[in-house]
Amino acid sequence: MFSTIYGFRPFTLNLQGICRNLSSNTGRSLPTPPNIGILEGPTDWAEARKWATQFKTENIPKTLVELSFSRSSGPGGQNVNKVNTKATVRCSANAYWIPLWARAALVKSPQYVSSTKSLLVTSTIYRSQSQNIDDCLAKLHALVLSAASASIKNETSEETKKRVEGHQKAQKERNRKEKAQRSAVKQHRSGKAKGGWD
Repeated sequence: MFSTIYGFRPFTLNLQGICRNLSSNTGRSLPTPPNIGILEGPTDWAEARKWATQFKTENIPKTLVELSFSRSSGPGGQNVNKVNTKATVRCSANAYWIPLWARAALVKSPQYVSSTKSLLVTSTIYRSQSQNIDDCLAKLHALVLSAASASIKNETSEETKKRVEGHQKAQKERNRKEKAQRSAVKQHRSGKAKGGWD
């Protein structure tokens, strides 16, 4: 009724904003993880550690994820009501650059979306769209790295093994001395009871 009186048609505003699919394989790529499903021994741990070291220095390129933008409720005043600053990054959990051994941990994370089998990370911290994209990519990088590193066991060095052996020997010696002292106290008590106070 209001629209017919003043002569305009109501419209709906799509708050999801623009969606860009940048999942092409052009541009930089990340190091390919070794094809290991479960880390079971020192050789697997060494290969996984090598991959993690390489991956730690890299940034996830925008071409390997799907980006979408929407209006934000974060800081920025009136700017957030006018500009699509909220960034959302979606990435398949089966992407080639995500290690097989990390996928079980990623499936349990709150960023995992089971209906699409993907990881979804959002950011509304900054006023600018590009800073929010960088923040999303950094969060995704940290998520994958922590899930992959959780299964990697570090080998114990010889120095650490010797130090632990020394601590164990010292503890055994302390236990032996305490036991001898308790035994002496008990024998002394029983000796007084048998001999009396004569």
